Amino acid sequence: MSSSRLLACLVAVLLAGFAPFAAAQEFQAYEDALARGERHANYWQYGWAGVYATTLAVNAYQASESSSRDDRYDARVGVVKSALALGGTLMDRQPHPQAYRELRDGDQDIDRARQLMHSVADEERRRRSLEARLGSLAVNTASGLLIGVGDGRGRDGAINFATGMLISELQLQSQPRQATAAINRFQPARVSVGDMHLNGEYALLVTPNQVGVALRY
Repeated sequence: MSSSRLLACLVAVLLAGFAPFAAAQEFQAYEDALARGERHANYWQYGWAGVYATTLAVNAYQASESSSRDDRYDARVGVVKSALALGGTLMDRQPHPQAYRELRDGDQDIDRARQLMHSVADEERRRRSLEARLGSLAVNTASGLLIGVGDGRGRDGAINFATGMLISELQLQSQPRQATAAINRFQPARVSVGDMHLNGEYALLVTPNQVGVALRY
């Protein structure tokens, strides 16, 4: 047997022996990512719910107590916007808490973990897509028209629309994206030993307890 072929066989044996360790590291990295995603999702949901609950209370007060007719009108529009935003935030839960429970309570199957991470990453991308902005666009357009056209205050209507869209975009962009980051960490790799060629991926994995490299081939 030639030296290059012998070396290729040795590399294959070493990679086969290293595979379980690399898979365990990869699984741990996914579990850590979803744990962070769960915490982020809870902070995000309750934080934004608090923001909208506060604005709802303020608008409800101003709608009846403000001395300005324009402010009362704007506050009534704001009550509807804040109520819709609060309900949407509380009802539309992030996928990370459920995914973390599934991963933690499963049988540590790395293939299942990869599928789960890709599913969560797809949902993260969907929540930042153009489609995800259509609801806030419709609500803010309607409120801007009510003030600008319905009440004859074009400048105030434009400000209301722009402010609402800015807040909606901040809410959208502040959503967790740990699954996307964990998946994108892997980079293509090619190893050649003599006539043997292996195509795979590698990633530097940093966890609270260790630093390592994960290989997929």
